[in-house]
Amino acid sequence: MSATATVSSKFQIAIPKEVRERMGLRPGQKVAFIAKLDGVMIVPVPEREDIQGMARGANPEGYRDRNDRF
Repeated sequence: MSATATVSSKFQIAIPKEVRERMGLRPGQKVAFIAKLDGVMIVPVPEREDIQGMARGANPEGYRDRNDRF
């Protein structure tokens, strides 16, 4: 897939339709811009409800916290 957008004078862009549809973006949804060496990655920010419980059953044994650091 190859799509382009033009940066406006206010530094805004419109995400092309084919990209919005492929990513499943909807109006009002937040996206994160992650700078890479050769460009920018745009990823949707998940809603709390979407990720709630995803670590259920995880084993915290061996977990290191700030108190373990030197």
